[in-house]
Amino acid sequence: MQYDVILPAAGSGKRMGAGKNKLFLELKGKPILMHTLEIFERDAWCRGIYLAVKDSERAYIEQLLTQYNITKVKQMPTGGAERQHSVQSCMKAIAEGEIVLVHDAARPFMTAPTIHALAEAAFEKGAAIAGVRAKDTMKRVEAGVIQETVDRSTLWMIQTPQAFRFDVLKRAEDNAERDGFLGTDESMLVEREGVDVHIVESSYENVKITTKEDLVFGEAILNQRIGG
Repeated sequence: MQYDVILPAAGSGKRMGAGKNKLFLELKGKPILMHTLEIFERDAWCRGIYLAVKDSERAYIEQLLTQYNITKVKQMPTGGAERQHSVQSCMKAIAEGEIVLVHDAARPFMTAPTIHALAEAAFEKGAAIAGVRAKDTMKRVEAGVIQETVDRSTLWMIQTPQAFRFDVLKRAEDNAERDGFLGTDESMLVEREGVDVHIVESSYENVKITTKEDLVFGEAILNQRIGG
């Protein structure tokens, strides 16, 4: 089975406070973006990578791709103001496909077995996303006051990749663009079409590098994996 993967990489990373795209920050001497790209570069199922970028960062990313021998990036469309716009740009760049994944470029710890489980589930069922079960007690709060304790047995924390049959995501993206609808993730757009989205259990290590504290967690995960 083969898939294409979309990586929105045009964000600002304001929460990191690094003064530059957080994807260029390093974990064990390598930019976060390269760690993520190497996951898909090594995966035989990955047919191509579509990377949404800022025009001002395109030349630097091209240098990194050469430096780290990343060969599967097919196109680098200009990213939009919102994640959804970046994904839409990449969808338009993919001439045709069967399975497409969307993955946060700042999640450099995804593993091939989970990716394959997602691709297979999307092929069989149309849509599947990665997630982990909520571990903490969950409360619904309004105006700073707890209204109820929510049953966490039905709650999942959603991650990426999110995997879809190409036609399913294309229809959802096109209809959202037509209607001026902005979703929080691709699953939300597909749910809006009445398509059942299935969950594939992932790992708590599949963290998104968002804050400076996440860099510390990321270093620890890499040290554990490589025995450093």
